[in-house]
Amino acid sequence: MGEQKRVTLANGIELDVVDEGPRDAPALIFLHGFPESHRTWRHQIAHFSDRFRCIAPDQRGYRGSSKPPALEDYTPDKLIGDIFLLADALGVENFTIVGHDWGGAIAWGVALGGQMNGRVTRAIVANAPHPAIFQKLLYTNRVQREASQYMRGFRDPANDALVREEGLIGILRQEVSWDSGDVMEPEERAALMEEWQDRDAAFAMLNWYRASPIDIPPMDAPFELPDGWEQPALPPLTIPTLVIWAMDDLALPPENLEGLDQIIRDYTLVEVRDCGHFVPWEAPDKVNAAMDSFLDRTA
Repeated sequence: MGEQKRVTLANGIELDVVDEGPRDAPALIFLHGFPESHRTWRHQIAHFSDRFRCIAPDQRGYRGSSKPPALEDYTPDKLIGDIFLLADALGVENFTIVGHDWGGAIAWGVALGGQMNGRVTRAIVANAPHPAIFQKLLYTNRVQREASQYMRGFRDPANDALVREEGLIGILRQEVSWDSGDVMEPEERAALMEEWQDRDAAFAMLNWYRASPIDIPPMDAPFELPDGWEQPALPPLTIPTLVIWAMDDLALPPENLEGLDQIIRDYTLVEVRDCGHFVPWEAPDKVNAAMDSFLDRTA
């Protein structure tokens, strides 16, 4: 993968961005999740950049990209807005959005917003919950609620001293059980461990969780919808959408797939067996093949 370039958005945010492939080719914008970087997509960018313009930012708060200090700088609307402003700054009129984990959650928002004005023509989401489904699961589904308790730890200011002392790795060790480190290349892991020492980035990354409107009940709360709760009134997704789901994901179990076919009109699902959460690099050949087939069909 080539060098990153610094791109200044119209809102003043600066992102470090990989931008590879022919400038006049169809654009793919790749969004990484927590706690990674643009390198989540290293295998896909290598595979697709001969025939697509592959754009992969380190998102707001990550690595060298801008880390605004306020919690409200990390609400989903701002993170979604960054992606349209990035396309503007790079002269990209329309694009296919590709996201994993938190990047996939933002990709859902980008797709829902961008389908109406034609800017987003296709969506590819890997192991990222849809906003219309995830909150309901957290209320009603024991497996998902249990898997998401780490978010309560990420949001708890009582853990700030640990982050200041040990960087992000301290809170990851304490809260997370879905690490796929044993299958990551040692040099990639070493680079991540070093990046996680940046205290400003650690708090900025945690702010994605702290600024999210998602409600994560404790395990002793009832498994039922709260009185008066209504599912978010989101429009159906009308653009062609590929969902890639690693079926052994400990953070996001396959229950997240239930009902997607009702809210996506042109829906393709590819299940990846024997694979954990970080499917873009744990099973790159399967992800690339699924994307190839989908991009060809919808070209």
